[in-house]
Amino acid sequence: MREPIVVSAEIGGDLLSLETGVLANQANAAVVVRYGESVVLVTATMSQNARADIDFFPLIVDFEERKYAVGKIPGGFVKRGGRPSDESIVQGRLVDRSIRPLFPKGMRNEVQVIVLPLSVDFDHPPAVLGIIGASAALTISDIPWNGPLGAVRIGYVNGDFVVNPNSDITELSDLELVVSSRPDHVMMIEADANEVPEEVMLQAIELAHLENQKVIALIEELRAQVGKPKAELPMYLVSSEVKEAVKAFAGESLKEAIQNPDKLAREAGLSQLKDEIVVQMNTPPDPDSPPPYAGRELELSMAVDEVIKETVRKLILDEGKRPDGRAPNEIREIHCAVGILPRTHGSGLFQRGQTQVLTTCTLGALQEAQILDALSEEESKRYMHFYNFPPFSVGEVRPLRGPGRREVGHGMLAERALMRMIPPEEEFPYAILLYSEVLESNGSTSMASTCGSTLALMDAGVPIKAPVAGIATGLVYESDDRYAILTDIQGMEDACGDMDFKVAGTEKGITAIQLDLKIPGLPMPIIEETLARAREARLYILQKMLEVIPAPRPEVSPRAPRIFVMEINPDKIGEVIGPGGKTVKKITAETGAQIQIEQTGKIYIAAPDGESGERARQMIEALTKEVAVGEVYTGRVTRLMARGAFVEVLPGKEGLVDLRDLTDKRVNRPDEVVKVGDTLRVRVKEIDHMGRINLTTRGLEQPAEFGAVSAVASPVSSGAPRPDRRPAPPRGDRPQRPEKPQPAEDDIPKPQFRPKR
Repeated sequence: MREPIVVSAEIGGDLLSLETGVLANQANAAVVVRYGESVVLVTATMSQNARADIDFFPLIVDFEERKYAVGKIPGGFVKRGGRPSDESIVQGRLVDRSIRPLFPKGMRNEVQVIVLPLSVDFDHPPAVLGIIGASAALTISDIPWNGPLGAVRIGYVNGDFVVNPNSDITELSDLELVVSSRPDHVMMIEADANEVPEEVMLQAIELAHLENQKVIALIEELRAQVGKPKAELPMYLVSSEVKEAVKAFAGESLKEAIQNPDKLAREAGLSQLKDEIVVQMNTPPDPDSPPPYAGRELELSMAVDEVIKETVRKLILDEGKRPDGRAPNEIREIHCAVGILPRTHGSGLFQRGQTQVLTTCTLGALQEAQILDALSEEESKRYMHFYNFPPFSVGEVRPLRGPGRREVGHGMLAERALMRMIPPEEEFPYAILLYSEVLESNGSTSMASTCGSTLALMDAGVPIKAPVAGIATGLVYESDDRYAILTDIQGMEDACGDMDFKVAGTEKGITAIQLDLKIPGLPMPIIEETLARAREARLYILQKMLEVIPAPRPEVSPRAPRIFVMEINPDKIGEVIGPGGKTVKKITAETGAQIQIEQTGKIYIAAPDGESGERARQMIEALTKEVAVGEVYTGRVTRLMARGAFVEVLPGKEGLVDLRDLTDKRVNRPDEVVKVGDTLRVRVKEIDHMGRINLTTRGLEQPAEFGAVSAVASPVSSGAPRPDRRPAPPRGDRPQRPEKPQPAEDDIPKPQFRPKR
């Protein structure tokens, strides 16, 4: 095996190395990225032939998790592993969003980038290494691509920024930011934050962009050694001749159709107009002549799309007109409602223009948290958000399948936007599940899901730290001096524009960011202006939401389970569980409560109502409560011995009432006073050095049944005549001598030993 070609540099205090030439040499390019003990293999492969039958660039990015990378065997029955986890899908989208805008326009050869983590240490997560590896592999390959770019993570702890923080610092950080960038502009931003102010976020992005220059220099060094010439590929572009012909034939008709404010009517009109343009322009004037664009129907259709896009952009830049007539910073009409579903624990409806999302909140016991089986240190999460995008939301018909990458990505973004506002487990010991159902879609359903989630959480009585709202901002860009930033973009502006910059946060600061670009980079001044514009819109939306529900409801929904939390001595856990779980199962069966016991001794009780939960708590408390000297208990007589009676003062805990402490009267045997099953009130006299409990009934009023038993069972002490003797047994039958009561093991005196001096 030949020696690898390796370049390396120090990034964030650790050595980052890129190597190629040994692994996966049949791909167009393969790069191994090493950082700490994390090792990630990234390959870039391109098909030989172009797809001339499509009008988009066919890029596939796969982030493949392998549990062996962290020394784990996959959970469940299928040890080979199943569908990608949500986390791996989100990490693959990070790579995709970073590299996609840098492929040439009109490229139709299929390209696949596979990120394969081979070894992962949690101080150096593989997501950013996947972006770096993809950038390096595409740069040194013969695949046309306008890179390289770098990627880095930024943390923020106690007012200081940290480059590529380790796992301990990340836990303390108020910011987890990923930025990929080219030498001049930022390409992609992904962040979750703890109400970080806009000016701090901007500083973090600037620092990340600066650090990325070191990564870019490292990739350029690798390209200088092994870079291949870029392949010459056919580019499927619309000719200026065809585009100008479309403008001349139908430019004004398209401009008029674009300015219909109703989405469905606009899209239906444009679709019908497009079909008519293609048919009419391709119809020969003479029936005997060939069609003017024979064999170029796809190009003609693409030309109509490009004219539509150019018209939208021109209206915005030249006339300040958006498709629905709004001003650049104007937000569509907002409508909010809560508590609209009577059987759910919480519900919130958020509508912004023709984007409508219904979110529900369900509360459950902590054991209902989601178990994670991914390349991360987290084993479960109690706060979950799922996003559904049914076809009727855009007026389409298609089969319902499992969630796609877009649904997973949007759901995770809304989840991150609120994650740091969820109260900690110690304050609110519930598992929380949110479902956002997109009922209508016309731009930024993920941010509408964030707003709907806030409403549903507050309606369910979840004491979130602060309400969160989100907004998507668009861009039409021609140059640094000629551009327009659009607040609250709708679908057409997203399709025809250059940016989808989503920002979520509270009144105090930012909680999540996701930037998607279609142009090769975004200048810092536009990022700064966009953050300011997003804050202005966010505060307006928050005001509208708080008009409907100004604060979380003071109590959780009456339909939600009631959670009780208690702590016991960890040594008593076995007594609560019982042999084979018998005791805890009995409590569950009698009360209907779910019981979760942690090794620390903390117990969570989830009950359908407060009465059941309190009963389960009392039963557990009785099992684990310690007997104290001087305390009075009401217990049941469990057995009789010559010395006295044993009384169960707590479940599984017995004490001895000496014969002299059983009654003030003189008796010879305890059965003259009590019988097994009687109830006695007793006081703990002492607990000896061996843990034995001595009890007394003196000075305590006894239950009525105790007095009745003593009156009947104490004939000697009461002066009553002796009962008649029993008749003598027949001759030859020997009477059986009654068995002598055997002392209990605890009654047998134990020898005391002194240690040798």
